[in-house]
Amino acid sequence: MLDAAVLDRYPQADCRAIQALLEEKCREDRHKIVVLDDDPTGVQTVHDVSVYTDWSYESIKKGFEEDNKLFYILTNSRGFTVEQTTRAHLEIGENVARVSEETGIDYVIVSRGDSTLRGHYPLETELLARVEEKHRGKPVDGEIICPYFKEGGRFTIDNVHYVKYGEQLVPAGETEFAGDRTFGYHASDLREYVEEKTGGRYKAEDVASVSVEELRGADYAGITEKLIGLHDFGKLVVNAADACDLKVFCIALYNAMGQGKRFMFRTAAGFVKEFGAVSERPLLSRSQMVGDSRGTGGIIVVGSHTKKTTSQLEALKQVPGIEFIEFNSDLVLDEDKFREEVEAVIRREEELLGRGVTVAVYTKRKLLSLDNDSPEAALVRSVKISDAVQSLVGRLKVTPAFVVAKGGITSSDVGTKALQVKKATVLGQIRPGIPVWKTGEESRFPGIPYIIFPGNVGEVDTLKEAVGILMGSPR
Repeated sequence: MLDAAVLDRYPQADCRAIQALLEEKCREDRHKIVVLDDDPTGVQTVHDVSVYTDWSYESIKKGFEEDNKLFYILTNSRGFTVEQTTRAHLEIGENVARVSEETGIDYVIVSRGDSTLRGHYPLETELLARVEEKHRGKPVDGEIICPYFKEGGRFTIDNVHYVKYGEQLVPAGETEFAGDRTFGYHASDLREYVEEKTGGRYKAEDVASVSVEELRGADYAGITEKLIGLHDFGKLVVNAADACDLKVFCIALYNAMGQGKRFMFRTAAGFVKEFGAVSERPLLSRSQMVGDSRGTGGIIVVGSHTKKTTSQLEALKQVPGIEFIEFNSDLVLDEDKFREEVEAVIRREEELLGRGVTVAVYTKRKLLSLDNDSPEAALVRSVKISDAVQSLVGRLKVTPAFVVAKGGITSSDVGTKALQVKKATVLGQIRPGIPVWKTGEESRFPGIPYIIFPGNVGEVDTLKEAVGILMGSPR
């Protein structure tokens, strides 16, 4: 464990000059950046970019035809089984390669995963690399691993990945996230994490890394040399204590790509912003999100079971004018009672929303635990509950003023199934690390703000603050 003050002990760089150089390198580079997001929270650092909620040839071609440097494809693969994510990533890889060949536009794929290291790694990047290698006839040179995400308090120092709790940096392997039933792990040192997750196929001592010291020293030549030295899908860990560290790394990365080196990426949201040289934007105001008043209330759905979410939900209860409904998710074990519970909650929601009352619906706070449970069974049950939760929005006959979804799987299902979004525009962030979509014309409720609130982001009062902004309440 480290004192968070360590983050301020590194020498400061001239970030403005570095940003200007990064923007120049990004403009000169001709690759389209295709970001695969394993849940909708990955757009939490960008703005004015498109998110496609399917990976059809047609959607990917539209993304390639955009003027923007990058676009997102929402896969929601963190909620997939191994078989499902295998099929999806092989199909995505083939469609991206096909569009690239037909348009003559080169590409790189960024696999945007969880900043606390949960997800189908290394499966997803290995599948994508396999397809790319098949089409190009030569190996992908390296894989870049960078889970830095400052807005969520995720930093990598001396190759150890940390999660910030208060004024302490806790090694990721010692947090609740490492105990995830489906995607758990032990190692906090990312070199050891690679060895653990690859079953020893890649040894920790063979994983290269770029230190914060090298980045603060703007050692472009040295970092570029390390990147050029990668071969046969070799791994490289990027340390980062601040966004400027990633700006320096991405300049070196563009240098290496300019020499023909090809890479795959497993990163958190912080990397995507810098790789695409996305500009800073202030946090969104209510007027930028909520248009003309519909006279209806907004709806908040809470599915995440993290301790952080539960404490944020308790703080939200201090906001006046919100009605709270507990959805008895434990009834998932009884199909008839579960269906009746869904119907009852929807009736109550519609009554309140129609009267202009904002509603917060939340699942049981204690995760259902069964004897002799398996990770696959737990995942299937979780998906069933999430499907019911999204229906609490998707079956509404009243258009809400706004929708907030708390939790990765919950927010994906609400966006794609309940709101039926095919393409959304990322407006920006309502609070640090909390993105806002503007729903497309094809969606169930066109043009409303959809706030995607990750389960593991923010302080105790952050959900309360975000909802207060949406409701026009003084903070």
